[in-house]
Amino acid sequence: MMEEEELEFVEELEAVLQLTPEVQLAIEQVFPSQDPLDRADFNAVEYINTLFPTEQSLANIDEVVNKIRLKIRRLDDNIRTVVRGQTNVGQDGRQALEEAQKAIQQLFGKIKDIKDKAEKSEQMVKEITRDIKQLDHAKRHLTTSITTLNHLHMLAGGVDSLEAMTRRRQYGEVANLLQGVMNVLEHFHKYMGIPQIRQLSERVKVAQTELGQQILADFEEAFPSQGTKRPGGPSNVLRDACLVANILDPRIKQEIIKKFIKQHLSEYLVLFQENQDVAWLDKIDRRYAWIKRQLVDYEEKYGRMFPREWYMTERIAVEFCHITRTELAKIMRTRAKEIEVKLLLFAIQRTTNFEGFLAKRFSGCTLTDGTLKKLDSPSPSTNPFLEDESTPEMEELALEKGDLDQPKKPKVPDNPFHGIVSKCFEPHLYVYIESQDKNLGELIDRFVTDFKAQGPPKPNMDEGGAVLPSCADLFVYYKKCMVQCSQLSTGEPMIALTTIFQKYLREYAWKILSGNLPKTTSSSGGLTISSLLKEKEGSEVAKFTLEELCLICSILSTAEYCLATTQQLEEKLKEKVDVSLTERINLTGEMDTFSTVISSGIQLLVQDLDAACDPALTAMSKMPWQNVEHVGDQSPYVTSVILHIKQNVPIIRDNLASTRKYFTQFCIKFANSFIPKFITHLFKCKPISMVGAEQLLLDTHSLKVVLLDLPSIGSQVVRKAPASYTKIVVKGMTRAEMILKVVMAPHEPLEVFVDNYIKLLTDYNTETFQKILDMKGLKRNEQSSMLELFRQRLPTPPSGPEGSGSLSLLAPTPEQESSRIRKLEKLIKKRL
Repeated sequence: MMEEEELEFVEELEAVLQLTPEVQLAIEQVFPSQDPLDRADFNAVEYINTLFPTEQSLANIDEVVNKIRLKIRRLDDNIRTVVRGQTNVGQDGRQALEEAQKAIQQLFGKIKDIKDKAEKSEQMVKEITRDIKQLDHAKRHLTTSITTLNHLHMLAGGVDSLEAMTRRRQYGEVANLLQGVMNVLEHFHKYMGIPQIRQLSERVKVAQTELGQQILADFEEAFPSQGTKRPGGPSNVLRDACLVANILDPRIKQEIIKKFIKQHLSEYLVLFQENQDVAWLDKIDRRYAWIKRQLVDYEEKYGRMFPREWYMTERIAVEFCHITRTELAKIMRTRAKEIEVKLLLFAIQRTTNFEGFLAKRFSGCTLTDGTLKKLDSPSPSTNPFLEDESTPEMEELALEKGDLDQPKKPKVPDNPFHGIVSKCFEPHLYVYIESQDKNLGELIDRFVTDFKAQGPPKPNMDEGGAVLPSCADLFVYYKKCMVQCSQLSTGEPMIALTTIFQKYLREYAWKILSGNLPKTTSSSGGLTISSLLKEKEGSEVAKFTLEELCLICSILSTAEYCLATTQQLEEKLKEKVDVSLTERINLTGEMDTFSTVISSGIQLLVQDLDAACDPALTAMSKMPWQNVEHVGDQSPYVTSVILHIKQNVPIIRDNLASTRKYFTQFCIKFANSFIPKFITHLFKCKPISMVGAEQLLLDTHSLKVVLLDLPSIGSQVVRKAPASYTKIVVKGMTRAEMILKVVMAPHEPLEVFVDNYIKLLTDYNTETFQKILDMKGLKRNEQSSMLELFRQRLPTPPSGPEGSGSLSLLAPTPEQESSRIRKLEKLIKKRL
């Protein structure tokens, strides 16, 4: 019965002491312990089994029980101590809280006392400083009153004096007095509600109005608008009147300037009327000579009358330019049919010279027409041809001696007067553009005639292929036209001139360069793609002479020069034209045309050398290789190929010395053409004996050595061949060597032969394997078994385009290419 009660008590106790995992974790962190009794998952049975693992250990049960009872008593004592200690904690806490509350009350009382004392102190300070503040306000008001009374006295006296001096025309004294009165009047803006102040302000305004009208009347009397006779010189009264006008309404100053300039230029309008002979373009110099005399006359007579900050000399010149532009535009519209190119260029040259004269003498600060200044001023340019702005004659001389990539000189500052007069010529620049079109057409025709008369250039083995002289002449003329046109206009005329440049660049490319390339056949149809790419295997093709090879190299060098110079020309045109029109400057098509000429020239050189080697390759394929009994020196066909290479390549290299990259392209294209053709002819050598294969292998190695040395063959300076070229030769000729090694290998056992073929050639094409078997001279029944074994050894191609690409040849033969094309055509037909 007791045991049951104890068990129930233990279960209730365990239920009460069941703690959450979070609490248990916190207890373990605060009181870490290794004692099994402290574990949350304590198991009494396991603990007892740990204490008494065997029956013999039960002999110590009394000792273990005593230890546990002792531990229980210690825990009880600790719990009792803690509980008693907690009993006193509450009482101590309440006592500490009461003491803190009392301290806070005492602190609050002290703070309140301090605040009361501070308020009393502030009140005492206010009472002490109250009288001082009153005295300060009184002093400030008294000072303001005295100052205002002084200003009022000065204003009243100044207005009286101003009215009196105005009546006596004492402008010198008025200028100083009026400025002072206006400065004093500014202090009374906030007192305008006072009638007396408002009355004085109105009197000042009336005096200003009377002064303005009186000064205008004086100038009208001194410089009558209708009269043509001018007074002997300026007066001191008018000079002082200008000082007064500086202070008055700006409209007075503008009216004086306008009337004076109009009267000063009235003679110009009469002398150069539209119906006068001197008004036409051929006598345009007289206009500019007249204004120069007038400016000198103005400086002598009236230079001191107007203030310097009015810039009257510049204003007269600017107004003259506006009038001249309007008058010239009017007369050119009326007599447009009489305008010729020389006359137009003469007028523009004299006008731009005059604009340059204005830029040297004046700053351009009076140019109020910002739009004209912005549109007509040349954009910042690094072009060397406009940086020396002396005279057009000097510019043309510099053009003839210069080049597009000359070192650049310091840039000349922009001319603010550029276009202020010459803008009127822009609508008539079509005459200049048409003239340049005609001149360039005649220039191209002359180039064609001269080329036919002089013949191709002479071979030049020392300095490399010469650029045709006509090319330099063409671009010098282009530069001259570009500079001239940019001086006339940087707008649409430049676009029209660019179109003409494009037209004659194409004509030069086709008539002079491509049209004079030697023809590969006797037909007169000219150079075509089919004639460049067609292989005339086994047929006799006329070999180019030394002169023809030099001509091709010269045309190629010229095309390369034209390509580079056209690119620079495009950049210079974009610098000359307005920023908004730069996108319309595009010479890419013309550069592509010159690139086509270059490609045609290289292809002709490749085709010539390739065709020269064809008879030797044909002879190789027709030799009875099964009858060769011993291996000797290289075969005659190899000697023939090497001979042609040594004859052609040094000539081409020396004549392309200035364009080394195109010689490299020639070498690469020749290797890409010759090596596949050599392998094709190699497959035609059948059957081949073991000794014949060894001889072919020797010949192939000799050709490989020659091809690797081809870029520097016959040269005293030995250069390392470009890596790209070497890679092509090694790859192609190694394949030829591997073919011959496979042919030399015994065909039995079959598995070894097939594995050796796949290892050496890594070629999974059945046609190539068939050709190898034909070269070995195997019978059809032997070939069929070997082909069957070869197909079984082929790796399974993965699905997709990658799989088909992985089995392709590294250097496919023409037969393989045609097979692929047929397969592609069938695939397209099925899908369609």
